[in-house]
Amino acid sequence: MSTTSQKHTDLLDFVETLSGDKTLRVEENLGEGFVRLRVAEAERRQAKHDIRCSEDVIVEMLRNSRDAGARHIYVATTRDKDLRTIVILDDGQGIPDYMHKKVFDARVTSKLESMHMDRWGVHGRGMALYSIKENSTEAHVMSSDVGKGSSIRIVTDTSQLSERADQSTWPQMGLDDEGNQSVIRGPHNIVRTCCEFALEERPHVAVYLGSPAEIVATIRARVRPEIDDSELLFIDSFEALPVLHRLYAAADAVDLQEVAQSLGLDISERTAHRILAHQIKPQRSVVAQLTHSADTVGNHEIDLLKDRRGLKISNDDLDDFSRLLERDFELIASRYYVSLAGQPKIRVSKNRISVSFEIDKGD
Repeated sequence: MSTTSQKHTDLLDFVETLSGDKTLRVEENLGEGFVRLRVAEAERRQAKHDIRCSEDVIVEMLRNSRDAGARHIYVATTRDKDLRTIVILDDGQGIPDYMHKKVFDARVTSKLESMHMDRWGVHGRGMALYSIKENSTEAHVMSSDVGKGSSIRIVTDTSQLSERADQSTWPQMGLDDEGNQSVIRGPHNIVRTCCEFALEERPHVAVYLGSPAEIVATIRARVRPEIDDSELLFIDSFEALPVLHRLYAAADAVDLQEVAQSLGLDISERTAHRILAHQIKPQRSVVAQLTHSADTVGNHEIDLLKDRRGLKISNDDLDDFSRLLERDFELIASRYYVSLAGQPKIRVSKNRISVSFEIDKGD
């Protein structure tokens, strides 16, 4: 049986499981492509157990954005003691104002024709949001409207909803049994979850991961070519703009901080100044970072024909290389009780890349 046929069969099986026959029973049509299903109470209770860790929250939120038609998804995440904050922003269809709370209700999802079958099963927009809310300390649509994308903020208590201890290590690439690029090793953390989803959905969906400040800087850089600056002169309110465009429209640090916070991204005014001064660099997509390939964010492109006299490496790639070296230095640090005094220094010449590590002598 072909993959397409198998997916179609699985989708029919899913519908039959929900309804007991070959038609999807809808209890209520909520409008804008959302419905409330008629599902047994036992199945509704079981939904709470669909989310077992922070990584499950991430993949379900990514699927939710994809099912909303998003082409770009931004994941901003931080942890403060036991609280994990996740903000997902996208350029998808958006959620109408009257649905901002209903979308987290039990049995609310998109209509059958907009559901997807992927490696994680069948999914529709809004399908897992009830489960996420039931397992979270906070779950809110921060801002969204039809055609304007969305920003959704989730806060979890890691003492109640676990996550991998190592949240900084990037996975390693390899080839699967069919010769396709795949993640082959690394902790099953948030980074790996984003990478696996992005590989599954490329080239249709690009995923960006970082801190709130990094995501604000990335969004501003990426949406810049989409915006006619002259149009911003006639905007009475930021809310008239698509969610992502609002971060670019902010004229100063105070505006940028307020807009970011309205979208669930907590940054200070000082950090906003740094973003406007281009001191916080945009992130490349997780696939570009994972595969060490070029990525276009805003107008950033690497011109391999610009200079044939010697090797030229972009500043973004040098920064990524430096971070990898710093992480790998832990092998020496743990065995010889030394530590770095600063970031690895990389020098690029015509036919040579030189790296030096300055050691902190300590006591």
